Amino acid sequence: MARYQPGARALEALGRDRFRRRRSPISPADAIGAGQAHSPSVSNLNSLPPFRKDGAVNVVVETPRGSGIKLSYHPADDCFEYSKALPLGVTFPYSFGFIPGTTAEDGDALDVLVLTEAPTFPGIVIRTRLIGVVRLSENGKKGKRRRNDRLIGVPLDEKRTADGCKRPEDLPERLRQEIEQFFLNTTLFTQKDPRVDGWKGPKAAKKLVDGSRKK
Repeated sequence: MARYQPGARALEALGRDRFRRRRSPISPADAIGAGQAHSPSVSNLNSLPPFRKDGAVNVVVETPRGSGIKLSYHPADDCFEYSKALPLGVTFPYSFGFIPGTTAEDGDALDVLVLTEAPTFPGIVIRTRLIGVVRLSENGKKGKRRRNDRLIGVPLDEKRTADGCKRPEDLPERLRQEIEQFFLNTTLFTQKDPRVDGWKGPKAAKKLVDGSRKK
C-alpha cells in the first residue's frame, strides 16, 4: 500500500532540523494548546488536544488543497496512506483534515474542510475557527443510512479569510453550494448515495466536537 510520511518534500521545504525527533521541555500538545509555534512529529498528532486555550480547534491536514487523491492518517503506523483517487477532474478545493482526540460515527476522527487560500501539506496543524457543519447522510453498512457530517472552518492566521467569517451565512451562497457539490462529487461511482441535509452554525459545530471527544 502506498504511504506518505512527512519526509522528502517537507524536509526539502523546511529543512531537516524541523522534522528531526528531539526531546523538548514542553510536550507538543501543551505547546500547541498554549498557542506556541511547533512542528510535531507524526507520532504526536493524535495526542494533540481538540481545542486550544483560545477556543480554536486544532485541525491536522491530511489532504492539501488541489490534491486529486485522498490521503488518510493512520495512527498505528504513524503515516499518511494513499486512500483513493477522486473522480477525474475533481480536486480538493481546500485543506481537508481531522480534529485530533475525536471519534465520529464512522469510527474515524471528525473531518474538517478548512478554507485555506493556498495548498499546505500533510501533517500541518491549523488553528481553526469552526463556522458550521454541512449535514450529510449516506448509506452505511447493510444499507442503513448514517450521518457523515463535515465541519467547515477558517484558518485564524489567514486574516483575509477569517476576518468577518463566523457562520455559514458569511460565505457567498454560490460558495456554499459548490462545497456541497464537492462532497457529493467525491462519492461518485460508489453506493453511498449521499444527500445534503442543510447547514448548521458554529454552535452545532462545537456541540459535534464536544460530543465526539474521546473519554
